Amino acid sequence: MKKTAMVRAPGVGVVVEFMHGNRPQLAWVLEEQSGRLRLFTLSKREMKLTGARVLPWIGPACSESATREEMLRELTEREAERERLAAEVDPMDIWELAQGEVERAPARWFAELLWEDPDVDRVAALGRVLLECKTHFKFQPPDFEIYSRETVERRMEEERARQERERVIGAAQDLFGVLWKACSTGAAARLPALDDDVAEGLRALLMDRLAQSTDAHQEAVWKQATAGLPQAAGADPHLALLLARAWGVVPEHYNFFYDQAGYAPGDAWAAVHAAEIAALRGRVEARLAELEADERPYLSVDGESTRDLDDAFHVAREGDGYRLRLALACPALEWEFGADLDRVVAQRASSVYLPEGDSHMLPEELGTDFLSLRQGEARPSLVLDMALDAGGALRETALELRRVRLAANLSYDRVQAVLAPGDGPGDDAAHASDGVRELDAAHGEALRLGLELAGRLRAVRLARGAVVIDKPEPEIQLAFDPEGDRADTVVSIETKPANAEAQLLVSEFMILANAAVSLWGRERGVPLLHRTQNIALPKEHAGVWSRPEDVSQIVKSLGPAILEVAPKPHASLGVDGYCPISSPLRRYSDFCNEAQVLAVLATGAPRWDAEQLENALPLLSARLEAVGRIQRFRPRYWKLVHYKQQGAQARQRAVVTEENAVLVSVALPQSQIFLRAPRRLFGDKIYPGQEFFVRLGRINPLANEIQILEAWEADE
Repeated sequence: MKKTAMVRAPGVGVVVEFMHGNRPQLAWVLEEQSGRLRLFTLSKREMKLTGARVLPWIGPACSESATREEMLRELTEREAERERLAAEVDPMDIWELAQGEVERAPARWFAELLWEDPDVDRVAALGRVLLECKTHFKFQPPDFEIYSRETVERRMEEERARQERERVIGAAQDLFGVLWKACSTGAAARLPALDDDVAEGLRALLMDRLAQSTDAHQEAVWKQATAGLPQAAGADPHLALLLARAWGVVPEHYNFFYDQAGYAPGDAWAAVHAAEIAALRGRVEARLAELEADERPYLSVDGESTRDLDDAFHVAREGDGYRLRLALACPALEWEFGADLDRVVAQRASSVYLPEGDSHMLPEELGTDFLSLRQGEARPSLVLDMALDAGGALRETALELRRVRLAANLSYDRVQAVLAPGDGPGDDAAHASDGVRELDAAHGEALRLGLELAGRLRAVRLARGAVVIDKPEPEIQLAFDPEGDRADTVVSIETKPANAEAQLLVSEFMILANAAVSLWGRERGVPLLHRTQNIALPKEHAGVWSRPEDVSQIVKSLGPAILEVAPKPHASLGVDGYCPISSPLRRYSDFCNEAQVLAVLATGAPRWDAEQLENALPLLSARLEAVGRIQRFRPRYWKLVHYKQQGAQARQRAVVTEENAVLVSVALPQSQIFLRAPRRLFGDKIYPGQEFFVRLGRINPLANEIQILEAWEADE
């Protein structure tokens, strides 16, 4: 084909190009009037167009009197020629040649890099190539801007991401439809074949959605990926989890609460911090050798399976009063705040204890081993030394950093057998085990003295208006095949032994410790984190409450406790200030308070001032709340699974806690779950404390749904 010249402006008989459908289109000018054109296109249609939309390569100029057949033949030949020429052009070569020469130029300038005196077809072909190469060039009529190398790399990455996103979305629409059908019908899913990278992208999309990510980009991808699903699927808040389970990405009973809290379960997360952990151990071991030893026979009391032992006590008579010393584990000693490990631990914020296993705030190497107060092993400890009068009132407090070696790690059950023999089966004096007798002989006097003091401490708090909730604690047990995927997990719920005396001893000592450190800080002007509940409680609410109907009414009046720097009362505990410090292995608030105290003991000044603590509070409080949701909601999930496994005909004992004209609230004592149901199910005469048997149904553990379907009075 002979060369054809460009023309300056479109007129009748001139070939032009314009953008339509995101690509150039050829047309023949039939008429031009005041910048407006009437065109004949390759599709044999006429259309109107403003001259401003014509691309800046105009020509050739042909006969003004051509027939439609001649116009179509000319356009067809021009289209074929320009496509042929464009196919021969590598836009990367053009970009490399143009780099550093100019920032922008017309299409003809680029064409001259390849051809000498290029005609309109070559300029148009080159223009088409540059229009397609949006990662390297930007069309700003009449010129093309040449992107810098940095911009090109960024845009190419964006383009790769866009293409990958489109692949994932297309595959997701096919896969999710199959998976949802499997969820809805229970039938086995026949999965479409997927490339490994696409499958990985879909798994990441599901897990991101399952974690309830607020990323706007991922939200847009999710909407497109699920656009073809039925309305019922889109309305299900657990759609991502259902699809992931149907696909086998996560197992049955997957704990999605961890994902929502951004909390890594188990201990694998700690592996990347091995060097920091080893360095910390070295620093602590060096300090431990320098510390003065406290040789008193400290005792710890915890659950049988507890491994993160962070408190122990020693109690003795002193005159007509008591001397109580509490040894607290010391993870804050030699800790490097602001380091990678610290940032991760602060994000974890708290340990989580669940029926399926525990996840610790600290690496297990530290929290359940190296720093845990293990019997017979030397440990750095923050020792809280308190003198109390005969009635249990605190007279003085001192804090010291010492090396301690516990005399014994005791369980609640063993301590209870000493403090209240005969309360448990086979635990009376005549049938006590050899282990209990040995414990009684070695530490029985200290335990009984501790219980005596604990009773006085509780009496002091009750006199100050404390509210004590004393209700049975359900123990959830899971039975499953360790080789399976846990889909066959069987859930049982048992009531833990009360161990009232043993738990009284521990709980009162811990409350005293946290209240005493709060007072110690106030007296010295040391800013600390406080758990506060600054509310006025009715005097009649003071006391120990155990009946479900009483507990329900009392709890409604308590209000939440919040974390603050300013020391304020904690009404339901009956103390003027409560500085959580007794669980430094398990909670970051306690960890930080311990660090404040250690800094004062070492230098006379706190590590952080009040303003710094105030600034840290929002994030710490948010993390404690997020992690607390795991601890609150996951056990309830298992309780609902248990009731679902009982079957529709099983009856459960229930106690009425509240009633009105429409609804009745009941407690299920076995699980400590509170439910509401229509009054009509319970009959006419209803009163708090009344016992019923109820039949449960419509149980959906995933959605936290459970309903009472029928109710019978317990004596029927």
